[in-house]
This record gives sequence, C-alpha cells and structure tokens, in this order.
Amino acid sequence: MATKKVIAICQSGGEFVTSTDGSLAYQGGEAYATDIDLQTKLTDLKSEVADMFGKTDSMIIKYLLPSNKKTLITIAKDKDLQRMINYLGDAGTVDLFIIYEEAAAQNTSIVPRSRSSKKTVPEASAGPLVDVPVDTVHPVTRLDVSVAARKRVPYVLTGTDDEKLRKAAQQWENTITGINQRFRSLSEFREALHKYSIAHGFAYKCKKNDAHRVTVKCKSEGCPWKIYVSRLATTQLICIKKMIPEHTCEGAARIKAGYRSTRGWVGNIIKEKLKVSPDYKPRDIADDIKREYGVELNYSQAWRAKEIAKELLKGSYKQSYTQLPSFCENIKETNPGSFATLTTKEDSSFHRLFVSFHASISGFQQGCRPLLFLASSFLNTKYQGELLTAMAADGDDRVFPVAFGVVDSENEENWHWFLQELKSAISNSQQITFVADFQNGLKQSLAEIFENCYHGYCLRHLAEKLNKDLKGQFSHEQRHLIINDFYAAAYATKPDTFARCIDNIKNMSFEAYNWVLQSEPKHWSNAFFGGARYNHLTSDFGQEFYSWVSETHDLPIIHMVDVLRCNMMETIYSRRVESNQWTTKLVPLKEEMLRKETSAAQSLQVLLSQSGTYEVCGESIEMVNVDAWECSCKGWQITGLPCCHAVAVLECIVRSPYDYCSRYFTVDSYRLTYVESIRPVSNDEVLFLGESARSVTVTPPSTKRPPGRPKLKQVESEDAMKRPLQCSKCKEQGHNRKTCKSL
Repeated sequence: MATKKVIAICQSGGEFVTSTDGSLAYQGGEAYATDIDLQTKLTDLKSEVADMFGKTDSMIIKYLLPSNKKTLITIAKDKDLQRMINYLGDAGTVDLFIIYEEAAAQNTSIVPRSRSSKKTVPEASAGPLVDVPVDTVHPVTRLDVSVAARKRVPYVLTGTDDEKLRKAAQQWENTITGINQRFRSLSEFREALHKYSIAHGFAYKCKKNDAHRVTVKCKSEGCPWKIYVSRLATTQLICIKKMIPEHTCEGAARIKAGYRSTRGWVGNIIKEKLKVSPDYKPRDIADDIKREYGVELNYSQAWRAKEIAKELLKGSYKQSYTQLPSFCENIKETNPGSFATLTTKEDSSFHRLFVSFHASISGFQQGCRPLLFLASSFLNTKYQGELLTAMAADGDDRVFPVAFGVVDSENEENWHWFLQELKSAISNSQQITFVADFQNGLKQSLAEIFENCYHGYCLRHLAEKLNKDLKGQFSHEQRHLIINDFYAAAYATKPDTFARCIDNIKNMSFEAYNWVLQSEPKHWSNAFFGGARYNHLTSDFGQEFYSWVSETHDLPIIHMVDVLRCNMMETIYSRRVESNQWTTKLVPLKEEMLRKETSAAQSLQVLLSQSGTYEVCGESIEMVNVDAWECSCKGWQITGLPCCHAVAVLECIVRSPYDYCSRYFTVDSYRLTYVESIRPVSNDEVLFLGESARSVTVTPPSTKRPPGRPKLKQVESEDAMKRPLQCSKCKEQGHNRKTCKSL
C-alpha cells in the first residue's frame, strides 16, 4: 500500500499576525518546500530544514490545523509529526513555521492585523489590544489562577542589580504601555504588571483587588505612580482606565523597598524549557532564575513554579474535571457505539470514569479470543487514583485494550462497578475466561456479573503472596526453591506432574504445601483449569499499555485519557497497515510456533489405536483424538495450535495442520480485530459543554497526592527477589569478603 506524502512549505524569518477573529497568518521571511510521509523522522526533517535556511541552531517547528487557525501546535517528537500527517486528511500540503531558539528568546510576538507588523509592542495610545507572545499560545485551556492562590513572596536581588535586571528589562519593560491597554483577564494583567515592575526596578502594592477592578500603587511612600484597571462592560476584557507613569522615588530606594516574586511568572518563564526537558529539577530552576534575573527562590517556590508551568503547558488539573461531562459526550458523538460513563459522589466530586471505544469493542468481539486480563495501575497524579483495565490478546499475542476506567481506589465496590460497565459494553454471549487477581473482591464480582465465566488467578499475584507469607520463616534460597516448584506446578499439564511438583514443596515445608492446596489449584494450574487461557497465566499482559500510562502520570485527567486514545488510535492504524502485507495463513508468531511443532513431529512414530484416536511414540507416549482436537499432553488444548504429536498424526493421515488451528490465529481474524478505527476527539470541542452536560458539575476528588517524594518501591515478587549477599571467603551470608571478620 502506498504511503501518503505531504508537501511541507517551511517558512522562517517572518512574523505572525492575527486578524480580528483571532486567526493567525504568517508574513514575510523565506519559504522552501520538501516532502514528508509517515516514515519521516523529526531529526531528518530538522536536518533538511537546517540546510534550507543555512542555520544549525536549535529550532522549534510549529503548524496550524486546517480547521483551527488560532492555535499553533508544536512538533516535538516523531509521533507529533505522524499525528500531523494523519490530521491533515486529504490535504496535500501543510505550512510549517520554523522558529529558532534565538528568535524565541527575543519573545517573538503575534501582532494584530490592524497594526503595522513592524511593531511588536504597541504604544500607549496606539489602540485597545495587547500583543500576545507566540510562546503563550497553547491548545489547552489557559490557567486562571485565583487571587487567593497568587500570594507573592519577597525575593532578594544579588550581584549587580543593573546587570541582573538587564534581561528582564529587555523583555518586559513594555508589558504595561498605558491607558486603554487591554488584557484578556485579570490574571494576565497581574502577570504583565509583575514583569513590568521587575524590568523597571520597583515594588508595588494593591490598594483594591477584586474580580472586577484593581488599583495598584508604588510601594515607596509618597511616590505618585499608580494604575487603575477595571472590566469592560458586557465583556471579559480588562482595560487600564487610569495611569500615572512617573516615579518620584529614586531607583535605590525602590530597590531597597524589595520585590515580589510569584510562582506564576516563574512558571511562564520556564514552561518552554520544561517542554523540552520534562526532568527540569526545582534546584536547577532556582539556579537559573537567580543567574538570569537576580531572583532567589527557595526549593518550595521553584517546585510550585514548575507545577504551574506544567499546568500552563498541559492544562489545569481542576478545570479538567469540570470538562469531563462534555468530554464523555464528545467521545460518544465522535465515536458512535462507544461507552464513556462518569459518576460523581454526593458532593459532585469525581468518583469513577469508564471508557471503551467502539473500535475496541468491535475488535474484541470479531477477532479476539474470549479472554480478558484485568489489572490495575496506580496513578501518581495530583489527585492520585487507580486505572482499572480490561485487556485482550490479539491473534499475534499483542495487547489489545478493550476498556479502562479511572477510580479513586482499587476496592471491591469499584471493581464491581467496572465489571458491570464492561459487561454492558461487550455484551458477549460467549463464555469468557478472565485472568485476574484473586483479591479485592474480584472473585465474587466476576462470578456474580459474568455467570459461568472462568476465573484464572494471576500467577504472579499468587507467587507474591506466597513469598510474603513465607518471609521470615525461610531463607531466601528456600523461598526461591518453593516458588520455582510452585510455578512448575502451575505450568504442569498433567495431574501426576502437578503432584510431583507440590510434593517437592511438601518436602521443604508442610506449611507451604498446605498453602498451595488451599489456594484452589483449579483456578491457576493448567492441569485442572477448565477455561482457555492459551497459556497466559498472569494478568499483567498489557505492558505496552501500561508504558503509555506511565507517560501520562503528570497529565490532567482529560489529557491523560486523550493520550491513551491517541496511542490506541495509532496502534490500530499501524497494525492494520502491517497486517495488509502478510501473505501467510496464520499470524507471524503462530506461524513460527507451528513451524517448530512441525519440525519436532518429524522424529515421532504414529500408531493407529482405535477409530479416530492415534498413539504417538516419542520421549513419551501420547494419545491424539483428531476429531476432538485433543492430545493427552494437553498442548493442543492449552495453546490452540496442534502440538507436535497432533502434527505427526495429521501428516500421517494427509491433513493440513492449518485446518486444525484456532480461528483466532488466522490473518483474517487478525484483520477483523483492527478493521474499525478510533476517531479523533477535538480538544477545542471539549471546551463547550453539550446540552446533556450543562447541568453536571464535577469537582476534583478529595484525595490529593501526599507530601514528600512518591514511594516507588514495589512489592517483592519471586522474579525480583534479590540474590543473598554471600562471603566468598567464609561462605556465610550477610556480608562480603571485604567486611569478613573471620581469620
């Protein structure tokens, strides 16, 4: 299938202008053309652009969506470039705007079309609008910090004051221009005022400060400098009504009067650097601000400034919850047949969210095995919570997300609710096998909601509990041997093999032996399990999905869900394209597995035992029933593919092994899994509540992230158990050769 190509018109050296309706246009500069496609890497594009314009400095690449000429979107990684091509639809060209860091540092401005494009800062009497820097444009809703949250903390100037303030003066000396200057909000005015005071070296105080008007005076006693702003009638615009621009206090007196520092303006300064370096540490922030602006911040101020910068880049955590009702409606409108359910508590605070896209539901029903993995993942966000997931396995044993939900905690009540929503979404009449933990009420909820389903206990969770229960009673080495035998018992396909494994455990510990017997082997051992797990014994199957989740931990809830949606959308598309190139009957993984079984079958001898049943001799003697698709080794039943014994029989009676493979492993079924697409959910539409969501108000949950560094230590599993420290000299444990005290 041909890859779509797009002609990219690369423009640099000009400037942005904005029309009265807020749409952006680029004027001046040079323009070059190049072609890009879905395989184009961002590094290659940047290299080609650098050759075009003869600049090798670090560059920022932005573009405008065809349907939205008001928001500049940054291309920061390969996925951003691929998304842009997908978003363009049938458009054959796209305008790319190349901004070099040198230009960005000079605060390139967007100029109203009604003014001369040569002015980046309006004169006091030039008109009512204020210029908006390119760096402040962002597709996410602007953060509007309340007065109560904007308490200012004094900071100290160090070094030579003029030198320290030079950068601030260059950037901010004209953020306040005079009477009739307008701002979009009071928070924008306060930010401009604070930058202005830093650039001109004076401190100020608010005489009046409410939601409609602000009066500000110079802090020096007797100085006439003053500004009065108020909201324009019937609008949200803030306008400077009065201003006395002269100071009578001397510069030294103004400096000694002290300055104010807010987390907000520091957040504005560092947000672009934070976008490039997400691991920008508070200590480094404080050092950079002191070096560049002469402002000393303590660790707490720098940390809070980083949090505000993150919200400026990614949106407000609090506002994201208020937009959830509209977001859920938007999912169902743009992806008909999808489920997006939101519940709140009595105080209207967030409680639960369930999301399942129609493409996921359809793919599971048409092409996936009736097998679901249930798991949870802790969300280390501002308001914490748990992500509950239901994952399927496609024919090639790759994760296929069916549904996910956000809840305040992992407990029986929330799992019960999630499973009820899941049943409504998939409405599958087939008997489903679940692989899930045996705790947190899942055992009872599954039996109640999905009648006659099979529940395979997650082997990893069982092993962790066994290891924990044995800790303190046995040495590390003994526990390791017990858990190895426990795993061997789980994978054993025959009852006699299972018995030998647990007898080994009994020889080491009768208590551990009883623990294994009481853990209901019929729910986890291959020898006794009645459902079809296809040899998947743990619930943490969806590691690829959880890696997506780990990248969204610091995002507001709406953007977290949307990032997961985008990853799912791209995965479905890429796997559909990939499978169109396959020419085999089975998917690649199963094709290779069948090839290995066919190779192993060459050394086996087949004897006819009775009608339809064959005896196969090799290292062991197994019975194969072709009509029932069964082998006494249980390999055929467990994997869904003919085992080597079955392949030997099929070749002997001249039948094709492909006709005896589970239909879920065929390329045709795989393509059915990915036949439907997840459609984009526009961020702009989220800002406008639909009729059904207008009356719903959602506030953040009461749970907040606890103070201090998050605890990253995981429960010790049998795979992660550390090797005991053993001395190579005396052979005793607990120390090494260097610290050995023996003679």
